[in-house]
Amino acid sequence: MQSSATQLSEGLRSPRAKLDVGILGATGTVGQQFAALLADHPWFRVSWLAASERSAGRRYGDLPWRIATPQPDELASLAVETLRPGVSPQLVFSALDASVAGDVEAEFAAAGHWVVSNARNHRMDRFVPLLVPEINPDHLALVAHQPHGNGLRNGRRGGIITNPNCSTVFLALALAPLCRFGLKRVMVTTLQALSGAGYPGVASLDALGNVIPHIDGEEEKIETETRKILGRLAADSIELHPAAISAQTTRVPVVHGHTETVSVELEENVSRDEILAAFRDFSGEPQRLGLPSSPANPIVYIDSPDRPQPRLDVERFGGMAVQLGRLRACPVLGYKFVLLGHNTIRGAAGAAILNAELMNARGLLN
Repeated sequence: MQSSATQLSEGLRSPRAKLDVGILGATGTVGQQFAALLADHPWFRVSWLAASERSAGRRYGDLPWRIATPQPDELASLAVETLRPGVSPQLVFSALDASVAGDVEAEFAAAGHWVVSNARNHRMDRFVPLLVPEINPDHLALVAHQPHGNGLRNGRRGGIITNPNCSTVFLALALAPLCRFGLKRVMVTTLQALSGAGYPGVASLDALGNVIPHIDGEEEKIETETRKILGRLAADSIELHPAAISAQTTRVPVVHGHTETVSVELEENVSRDEILAAFRDFSGEPQRLGLPSSPANPIVYIDSPDRPQPRLDVERFGGMAVQLGRLRACPVLGYKFVLLGHNTIRGAAGAAILNAELMNARGLLN
């Protein structure tokens, strides 16, 4: 007999069950990554694209394409629309810049759309889930408390669900298995890829042969968002995890892949083997449900002493797994390790798509 998870997964993969979805900010690099990852998706079909007035009215195929994956043929003929709620599918993915995302996403949610956002604007709002499905799927309950306007679409309520900052996703996934040992203090330094700055991003004369020791707002995001993700759902809000987190962020001349060096202090006296087992055994609801974008193992530990490396490892596992290595004793806090994640896939578009898959599996989009 098939498991309920298998039945759910196979049922939702039926072509008749595909949901039309839209992309806000479809012409930027993250928007294009959404388009590429959603091509031939078993559950979702992109039928609507929107961007700023600068691109509205033009064919998607006539606009510059800036990522390595080819543009999906079926999207080339679509006209780019304005950022106007009410005419798009009920589910929209937001790749909007933070300068406009806050108001636009709120307008779409008030009009009865589900907005699955990569933007930072609503991440720390009280009733907005900051979702990493392997860690805190229960935080989806917050959407029931989101205020809504009167413009409900087809009698359906909308809402906003966010994925974290790219570096935060990777750190939170690495820390989640350690919470059982009493996560107490964390120090992290990031080495973030140039693609994380979008296009055109960092000027070449600033980036080449250089390390830029400041990324505006990144340290605060890592320090606060991680505690919300690891926090406990209490009625209509999240109790932040009590761990103290200190972050330093840098930009380095790497195209894709954020590397982080992490030191942790745990309340329990545990061995290296126990920590390794916690990393390797870690999984969550996406793996149990067999969600289409979920990696078989969200954390992959590499034993080689010189790995992970962005050039060698970032494209592995479809960019959806966090890769760890160099777990060893730390004379200051207890243990330290290195991690790597794909910043535009698991750190951006792929994370949001996985969030929407969880919503669909839980019946929120029906």
